[in-house]
Amino acid sequence: MKHLASYILVLFMLTAHSTMAQNADETFQMKARVGYAVGGTTPLGMPAEIRGLDKFRVTPNFMVGFDCQYRLSSRFGLLGGVRFEIKDMDTEVTTKGYHMKVKMDEDELEGLYTGHVRQQVRQRMFTIPVQLTFRLSNSVTLKAGPYLSILTCRQFEGYAFDGYLRKDDPTGSKVVMGDKEGEWATYDFGEDMRRCQFGISAGVDWNFWRRLGLSADLAWGLTGIHHSDFKTVEQTLYPIYGTIGLFYRIK
Repeated sequence: MKHLASYILVLFMLTAHSTMAQNADETFQMKARVGYAVGGTTPLGMPAEIRGLDKFRVTPNFMVGFDCQYRLSSRFGLLGGVRFEIKDMDTEVTTKGYHMKVKMDEDELEGLYTGHVRQQVRQRMFTIPVQLTFRLSNSVTLKAGPYLSILTCRQFEGYAFDGYLRKDDPTGSKVVMGDKEGEWATYDFGEDMRRCQFGISAGVDWNFWRRLGLSADLAWGLTGIHHSDFKTVEQTLYPIYGTIGLFYRIK
């Protein structure tokens, strides 16, 4: 009888351990992610002074990270993680009467510019998302919530070429910029960029085979990339990027 009680106790402990491990597996889920983002820093609504987008160059906007999801119920969960992201942009636009501050032959000029502008933005950051998840099915999960990005690299620079600038106002003296290197006017507003960005993101995870899955996400910055007292670029520029990714469920 004593041996039977011991066997029952051991069996109970093994069953309890197995149930706890299974519940832990169901409660927590970890994923490793990689992805590529497309987007840019843009005003909400294109200003009339920007007459056209001439070029949009492909940049290495890769993302890598991991996250952990805690199941709150059979449908809802809470997701948190950390990601290293590259959010660059390289464009050329045509402007007319666009307010600019540039440097040419060691002289600083400010006024209304008409012509072509190349803009290069470089951003490297660690992003911390906090999202509410909704399990639509066994393989599809929706997610949305805020994020905080801490920038480790900030660059916002470029040059104006093949155009002219009216100093101070539309009737000011005319300064011509050529279309060859050495005749351009340059600018650099990297030091005026924020070190932290805040926004919201939403997306979907699709677990298509065993532990592998695809993801699609949209991140929309609520704070402009420059400090609020920066007025050289009159429009607030928001970082808006869409990311297509691949994930592996670690647990």
